[in-house]
Amino acid sequence: MNHDSPADLIDDWRSALREELPFALELRRALHRDPRVSGREGDTRDAIIEAAGIDMAPVAETGAIGRVGPPHGPSIGIRAELDALPVHEKTGIDWASANGAMHACGHDVHLAALTAVVRAAARIELPYGLVPILQPREEAYPSGALDISRSGALDEFEVAHVIGAHVHPNVTPGSVATGGGFVNAAAGEIEISVAGRGGHGAYPHHASDVISTLASIALAIPEVLRRTVDPLVPALVSVGTLEAGNGAANVLADRGRILATVRTTRAGDARTIVDAVERMARGQAESFGTFATTSYVEGEPTLSNDRELSRVIDGLLPEAGLSASEPMRSLGADDFSYFSDARPSVMCFVGVESRGPGGRHSLHDAEFLPDEGAVERVAHTLVVGYAAAASRLAKAPRRHPA
Repeated sequence: MNHDSPADLIDDWRSALREELPFALELRRALHRDPRVSGREGDTRDAIIEAAGIDMAPVAETGAIGRVGPPHGPSIGIRAELDALPVHEKTGIDWASANGAMHACGHDVHLAALTAVVRAAARIELPYGLVPILQPREEAYPSGALDISRSGALDEFEVAHVIGAHVHPNVTPGSVATGGGFVNAAAGEIEISVAGRGGHGAYPHHASDVISTLASIALAIPEVLRRTVDPLVPALVSVGTLEAGNGAANVLADRGRILATVRTTRAGDARTIVDAVERMARGQAESFGTFATTSYVEGEPTLSNDRELSRVIDGLLPEAGLSASEPMRSLGADDFSYFSDARPSVMCFVGVESRGPGGRHSLHDAEFLPDEGAVERVAHTLVVGYAAAASRLAKAPRRHPA
């Protein structure tokens, strides 16, 4: 069936999706019950390939990529993440994970929705190729999206645009947030190692106090940030780990470390911040008679949505029973940014309800559990994203052979 408009395509696809949703809901529960952490997603990948019923090629070690619809010409990618987090689940549901990992970021929902979209696509006529991307290592470095981007797979499968959909409890259920331009921050990780002379807690004058050094550095980081970056430009450094000592109350540690995440929204700010933190840490350590070294691992770049594609998606959301909400811009990070750097792409934040035993919960919480309707809403969002990208491709100038 030829579709005269994006609305017709969405309507046909939604009709086909209705038959797939019961299967998708059961798949979501199965994935949630038996998750795999970053780098070990092979079982999850294989389960999705089997459920989707299509051939897919391996990519980025434990990932996969395939194509349905027209076999040649430009295509539209849809991304879902394979990995879970090393979190012990506390939702109390009868299909909770018990293996020490948890889909506490909604990736089980994304995978089930992508599978439903692919299965439904087999029963309609697509104007362009649909390329499902099963991406590993979204939650850990090295980034699976970066590996896929560098692999040449986007070129091989002729991907012109990539659509992502991520559940988010800060968006109202039934609404989807896109927004052109910046939506997520660039990220990186600082490690500050401090070494000194250990000793007995009763004789601190015979030792150098590593723990006091670490505490002083951690407390000084916000002041460094305030004096380094324009306050009108969002940026932060948050200490996530501070460790030292061996568990004894009367032993002064001879080494310890700080791990912190760096989030920035402007090119060059991360390096400026890291250099300033390094100088501060070195000076603080010297004042305590210790020695500090700082290392930095650069993570994903800023995630920016294509403005025109975002506008078209927002206009088509009502065709899928959804509404466009205000853009949700945050200092969160997502390696979908490597796709948006490579192709005009859009990350959509899909509103969900998540209420566990202790009330409302956010991403990465041990009680985070998107509602059952999230699978359908994410699937519809991916369909709308494809339809918007297809309408843009239809208007693009045709290339003629030389």
